Amino acid sequence: MKAHFHKVPVSTQSSFSIRHDRKPNFGTTWHYHPELELHYVIRGEGVRLIGDNISNFSSGEIILLGANLPHTWRCNEEYFQYNPELEVEAIVIQFLPECLGRYLLGLPEAYLIPKLFEKAKSGLIIDGEAKARLAPLMHAAVQATDLDRIIIFLSILKIISETSEIQTIAAEHHAFKQSNESDAQRINKVCNYTLSNYKKEITLDEIASISNLSVTSFCRYFKLITKKTYYDFLIEIRISQACRLLIEDKMPTEVICFECGFNNVSNFYRHFKKITKMTPLEYKRKYLHSYRELAAA
Repeated sequence: MKAHFHKVPVSTQSSFSIRHDRKPNFGTTWHYHPELELHYVIRGEGVRLIGDNISNFSSGEIILLGANLPHTWRCNEEYFQYNPELEVEAIVIQFLPECLGRYLLGLPEAYLIPKLFEKAKSGLIIDGEAKARLAPLMHAAVQATDLDRIIIFLSILKIISETSEIQTIAAEHHAFKQSNESDAQRINKVCNYTLSNYKKEITLDEIASISNLSVTSFCRYFKLITKKTYYDFLIEIRISQACRLLIEDKMPTEVICFECGFNNVSNFYRHFKKITKMTPLEYKRKYLHSYRELAAA
C-alpha cells in the first residue's frame, strides 16, 4: 500500500529522537520513514495498520517497526465517547540504523543488533518479561541526557535483540522507498473513510467516489497497491473490531455481528474463522482472561 513519506524531526545535537506524546489521537495518516520506530502505547486503544496487517491495539503494547514500514494507529471513537478530554499517550523512539555509528554495527559483540533490524522490517510485537523490562527504560530515556541517553538506548536494543518474546506483525517486503503524494492522499482517504464507516454498508460506487476514480479503476488500483480487494480490506477491519468487542465481553456475539457491519450471523462466523483461524467463542476464551488482567492493572 502506498504511503506518505514522513520526515522525522531530529535535533542536530541528538543521534535519535525520543518523545513522550499526550494527544487527542495518534493521527490518521498512513506513513513511513527510514527511521526504525519503537512505539510504546501507555494509554489508548483502537486499530493499527502495519504493512499488510490490520489488528487492534491497546494500552501497554510495545512494537518495533523497521525502516520504511508503513503504519498508522487509529483510535476508537468510543474510547473518547464519555470523556472527550481524555488523551492517548505514548513514548516513541525513532532512529536510523547507523545512528550510533556504522562501526558499532560491525563490532563482533554487537552482531545481534543488525539481525534485529532485519527482523523489524516486518514489525515486531514485544511481549512478556521483555516488555516489562522495556517500559521503565523507555520512561527513563525520555528524561535522560548525554551518555545516559545512549546507555539506556543500548540497553533497550540489547533486551529486544536477545529476547524470544517477539511476534512478527506483517508479511515481508512491505517497506517503501518512495511515494506519489496523490496516491498517499487517496489511500489515506480510503482508509479513514473505511475506519469511520465500517458499521454500515459501503458500496464500491461510494468508495470509488471518495477516491475520485471509476469503480473499475478503483478496484484495479486498490488491488495493485494492497494485493487484496477492497472488500477483503473491509472485512479485515470489521473482524478486527469484532475481536475487540468480543474480549470486552459487553454484548452477545450475535449483536457484535451486526454492530461490526455484517448482515447475517453465518456470514460473520465464516469470515471470522477464515481470518483468525478460530470461532468467536474460541477467540474470546483465549484472550478474555489476559484482557481483564490488563484492564485491572
